[in-house]
Amino acid sequence: MGLNSRHSKSRIGLRDVAKIAGVSTATVSRVVNNPDSVSKDLQTRVNMVIEKTGWIPNAAARALASKRTGAIGAIFPSLALGDFANAIDAMQDKLAERNYLLLLGRSDYKAKLEFDLIKKLTERGVDGLILVGSTRKEQNKDLLKKISVPHLSAFVYDEVSDNICVGPDNRKAMSEMVRYLISLGHRRFGLIAQTTENNDRALARLEGVHSELARNSIAIPPSAIVQGKWSIHEGRRLFRQLLSCDQRPTAVICGNPLLAVGAVLEAERSGIRVPEQMSIVGYDDIEIMSDLPTPITTVRVDSDKVGRVAADTIVDMVEGKQGIFGSRIPSEIIIRASSGPPPHS
Repeated sequence: MGLNSRHSKSRIGLRDVAKIAGVSTATVSRVVNNPDSVSKDLQTRVNMVIEKTGWIPNAAARALASKRTGAIGAIFPSLALGDFANAIDAMQDKLAERNYLLLLGRSDYKAKLEFDLIKKLTERGVDGLILVGSTRKEQNKDLLKKISVPHLSAFVYDEVSDNICVGPDNRKAMSEMVRYLISLGHRRFGLIAQTTENNDRALARLEGVHSELARNSIAIPPSAIVQGKWSIHEGRRLFRQLLSCDQRPTAVICGNPLLAVGAVLEAERSGIRVPEQMSIVGYDDIEIMSDLPTPITTVRVDSDKVGRVAADTIVDMVEGKQGIFGSRIPSEIIIRASSGPPPHS
C-alpha cells in the first residue's frame, strides 16, 4: 500500500494538480511562474494542492512554454576565497527573491576553462551569464557573441567597456591607497602583485599604483615589484624576495588580501616591526585581516552589493527591461594598525 501510494504520488502531473484544485492548467502555471497575476485565494488553493501532492513542476516543460529555464550561470575564478565567496552568497539570495536558480562554475583564472564553462552552462539553457572581469580571449568573446545569451561583467567597472559592468573601479581604488600612503610621507615602495594573466582586475590595480606614483614623481625599482598567485604562502615567499632589494621599501602594497596576510606574517617572523619599520597594505577585506595581531589596512569593496546588483541587473537583462546600465560599486580605505608614517632616517 505504501509503495503504491508513493508510486502514484511520484506520477502526479500538472493536469492532476489542476483537477484537484478545481482550476485550469493555465492557472496552475501562473501560480508557479507568475503568482502576482493570480488572486491570493487561488494562490492559496493551488499551493495547498502542490504541497499535499508533492508535485514538482517539470523544468524542461516550463522552459519550452516560457522560452526560459529560470537559471543564471556565473563563472568565478575561485568559489571559496575572499570577496568572491561573499558575492556568491548575496547573488544566490537575490536571484532566489526573483525566482531564479544560480548555477556556478570555477575558471581558476584559465581562459580555456572559462570557455568550456560558458559552453556547458549555455548547453544547459541558462538565461543569462555573470562573468568576472571584462577582458577575455578572442575565442571567448566570439563564443559569447554566437550564443547571444545576455551577460555582464562583475567585480570590474569600466565606463568605456562594451560590456555592462558591475563592480569597483580597481584602478581608482588602488590609486587612492597609494595617495593615502604618500600623505603619510612614504616615498620608497614595494609591490606584491597578483599575477595579471587572464586577470584584468589585477592589471588595473597595478596601473593604479604606477599612475599615482608617477603623478607624484615616484617610481618603484623593478627589483621591488614581485608577482605571484593568490595565497598566504605566496605572500610570505614574495615578501622574503622583497627584503633582498638594495633599498628596502618603507611601504609594501599587496594586490589581494591573502598576499597581504602572508606579508604581515613574514614581516613578523623576520623581526620587522609593522608599521614602525614598514607599512603593509592590501586590497579586499577578508575576516582574518582584522583579527591578526597587527590588523591590516586595506581597500574594502562591498562584495555583497556587487553580488546583489549583478543578480538584479542580469535578471533585468533577461526579462528585456530597457535602459540598463552598469553600476560602479564604491570602495573605501579601511585604516588599521599595519600602516603609519615611514621610519625616520
